[in-house]
Amino acid sequence: MDESTEQLNRAFAALADPTRRELVARLASADATVGELAEPYDVSFQAISKHVKVLEEAGLVTRSRDAQRRPVHLDAEVFDLMSKWIERYRREAEERYQRLDALLDRMTDEQPNRAEDAS
Repeated sequence: MDESTEQLNRAFAALADPTRRELVARLASADATVGELAEPYDVSFQAISKHVKVLEEAGLVTRSRDAQRRPVHLDAEVFDLMSKWIERYRREAEERYQRLDALLDRMTDEQPNRAEDAS
């Protein structure tokens, strides 16, 4: 497996968890510390910290040091990779549906002719 495929696997696996998806949604609007991310949840700081670590290992977030704060921020690069992957398969599915639509149109156009031939 190549590196980008492995990165996609980690990213999609990390986003399979609803809490981590909520954290990503929160970080999309602004950077936050783990403590700030933990505030709305009825779980321990350590639990949220583990979720952030999974997101970090998947390359979805990074952490930096800002004086005494350690803000977590979203890394758009991995989301770009995910979007390109999704778009590729969306386009392929769309092309299949267009071919199916064209086939159904041809079948519908031919149907009246078959009825006339039978009479």
